[in-house]
Amino acid sequence: MQSELLTTDELSARIKYDVRTIRERLKDSVLLEGVHYIRPFGGRKILFVWDRIAEDMTKTSAASLAAIPMANGGVLHG
Repeated sequence: MQSELLTTDELSARIKYDVRTIRERLKDSVLLEGVHYIRPFGGRKILFVWDRIAEDMTKTSAASLAAIPMANGGVLHG
């Protein structure tokens, strides 16, 4: 089965995050190379794997329901 590949602009429109936020804050911290995005032919262009991103977004949302947010930005799992 072929996964849908998105450019940074297309991903931005889909998840409602600014392109700059994706590049500077999410890429390599939340979105991992080889899992959530690829560099075709070893080039500079980045294509995001939509199926993996959508799957991980829903997993994280479900997991955070049982978490209590803390003042320092962490969470308490209880």
